[in-house]
Amino acid sequence: MRNQVIFTVSAIGIALGMIGAYVWSIERPLQPPVFNPVSSPYSTAIYANGMIESEQQSGENINIFPEVSGPVVKMLVHEGQKVAAGTPLIVIDDSVQRATTEQLRAQSEAALVALQELKAEPRKETLEVNRAQVDLATSNLKASRDQYEKRLTSYQMDKRSISKDVVDTSKDAVGQAETALEVAQKQYDLTKAGAWKYDIENQSKQYEALKQSYRSASALLSKYTIKAPTDGVVLTVNASAGSFVSPQGAYDAYTQGNDPLIVMGTPQDNLEVRCFIDEILVSRLPSSDSIRAEMRIRGTDKKVPLEFVRVQPYVSPKIELSNQRTEKVDLRVLPVVFKFSKKDLASVYPGEQVDVFIGRK
Repeated sequence: MRNQVIFTVSAIGIALGMIGAYVWSIERPLQPPVFNPVSSPYSTAIYANGMIESEQQSGENINIFPEVSGPVVKMLVHEGQKVAAGTPLIVIDDSVQRATTEQLRAQSEAALVALQELKAEPRKETLEVNRAQVDLATSNLKASRDQYEKRLTSYQMDKRSISKDVVDTSKDAVGQAETALEVAQKQYDLTKAGAWKYDIENQSKQYEALKQSYRSASALLSKYTIKAPTDGVVLTVNASAGSFVSPQGAYDAYTQGNDPLIVMGTPQDNLEVRCFIDEILVSRLPSSDSIRAEMRIRGTDKKVPLEFVRVQPYVSPKIELSNQRTEKVDLRVLPVVFKFSKKDLASVYPGEQVDVFIGRK
């Protein structure tokens, strides 16, 4: 009985093995590739890696960093939004700077009022008071002289009528009255002359200094609202309301580095491709009037003709397409910039890497 079971199990295993061998031996047709392998469209060409960028004068996207630090209180744009030059993008908390600016404004206005007060001197009411003091001193002098003359006459007529001491005291009173009149007259003249030119100049300098401080504070206050430097499209926003930003940008917890607060590009009607040609191939690069190129979008069969824009005449280390900290070979490349129309290319975006073939007309 036991041998019979073993024989049956062995037969079933052999049968399953033969069926499996037959199934796996069946040839299945190969699946067609999703897209054709990249190949050069020219008989002789230079291959280069390329990076799609916005159409800028420098060929770069616009990386916007704040000039001040603080928490973000308002996000006024979103990624993909078209904006005009001067459009507010992000507002940073400006409560402290706004209070400082208002304080300097009030101080400059107070300094201006003080300057205007100096220039408006003499004040009519003050001049009238000084004129009255001169008149009073004049009257006091006349009364003192009259009293002295009477006493002196009486003494001269009869020395027993009045003492010599009283006459001398009256004479001294006349001298004091003359001095008081002289002081009152000089005070009147000083008031009438107005403010001293050096006082006016000093106050004018103080006003200018405070006014410049106010302007500086106002300019700094405007930095708390980040505005679009040009017409374009918001490509990325690396901050949110409540996050802290600084002139180094916005901290990214994933990369543990700082990113631009906003990356902008020009309107997306046209885009540019910055190609990086290996330094050993630079000598084979055609002249600018005979150069032509074609771009292949990775993962597709799309072929896009490119228009030559310029050569960036500086061979630099290839760090744009890799991380500089992990670069092990000093590979140097020459950047060459082309452009193309984005019409009918809705799935192409700045920052995308492409394959570029450069040939000769």
